[in-house]
Amino acid sequence: MYIIIAGSAHPFRGGLASFNERLATEIQKQGNRVRIETFSLQYPSFLFPGKTQYSSSPPPENLEIVTSINSINPFNWIKTGLKIKKAKPDLLIFKFWLPFMGPCFGTIARIAKRNKHTKVITILDNLIPHEKRPGDKLLTKYFVKISDGFIAMSKSVLSDIDIFDTIKPRLLSPHPIFDNFGEKVPKMVAMKKLGLSDEFKYILFFGFIRDYKGLDLLIDAFADERFRTMPVKLIVAGEFYTDSQKYLELIEKYHLEESIILNTDFIPNEEVASYFCACDIVAQPYKTATQSGVTQIGFHFEKPMLVTNVGGLGEIIKPGKIGYVTAPSPGEIADALFHFFTSDFIDTFEANIKQEKKKYSWEQMYDNIIGIYNSAQHDHTQ
Repeated sequence: MYIIIAGSAHPFRGGLASFNERLATEIQKQGNRVRIETFSLQYPSFLFPGKTQYSSSPPPENLEIVTSINSINPFNWIKTGLKIKKAKPDLLIFKFWLPFMGPCFGTIARIAKRNKHTKVITILDNLIPHEKRPGDKLLTKYFVKISDGFIAMSKSVLSDIDIFDTIKPRLLSPHPIFDNFGEKVPKMVAMKKLGLSDEFKYILFFGFIRDYKGLDLLIDAFADERFRTMPVKLIVAGEFYTDSQKYLELIEKYHLEESIILNTDFIPNEEVASYFCACDIVAQPYKTATQSGVTQIGFHFEKPMLVTNVGGLGEIIKPGKIGYVTAPSPGEIADALFHFFTSDFIDTFEANIKQEKKKYSWEQMYDNIIGIYNSAQHDHTQ
């Protein structure tokens, strides 16, 4: 097959780019030709709160990545759509995460499909965004309408599809393991690389810091008196995509300056392994969520995880087996972390994770995409 993925990839950085590049690698591995049409402009500056959208890492080897899509230029959408229409891929894949992308992706898809050959399959991060804006539903509807089938990565998103469409084929396929950040390294090696003392145990909060991710809940939990005398520190690794002031004030309020390590620059791919391998548990105290790439990095590095029971996070973390699922409340988060550091569960959790992670392969994601493509073909011929 000839497959085009339209969306984020190198020179852009972050989870979306990593996902598309890793998916393209799997598509190629399965004997298909694949190309990624990435952005020339992904976000206008008002939508991008970080320091830079661009990666300083080298481009992935052996992938065809073409810079073409401007998310805010309708003339560009037409040009890109005509280019894809002419290329006649069997399958055009979009990863949809934000209503803002609806007009751009929807127009490209409409024009590409005029060749009467290309099918459009959408992998859905979210349909209902975490941070809502006026017109979200309208923009999402414009895109969803043109898609021939859907892959949802959590049950909550799978049910959200019904708001926009009840007929087209859809499938639940959890986010595969992010195995493109290198191999697991010994804990001592990782700690040394990050300049961490081996006298402490470490909780890791990883990824872009947005308000819905609940870092404030984690800081509140970590201020619990029980942790004051324990050799435990919290590492916050990731760039602020929101005002940092309230978080810094919380740390100051609880006098946690010595107990919280703030590495709030973007963490390049080459350093991800060190953070995960140095920590003892990964905490995702989200207030709202669908699914998360952070969980799948945690699986790859075989780390116990604490997640909150929002969206799809609790679907794949089996409580008591590979980690903890709590309410998004500081009290429950503190109880779970205290239990973790005072019980001898770490070896059991890690052994269970080794087994559990086998479920989340890229081959499975590929098979599910092809399954939806075949269903869409069948529906079209009926």
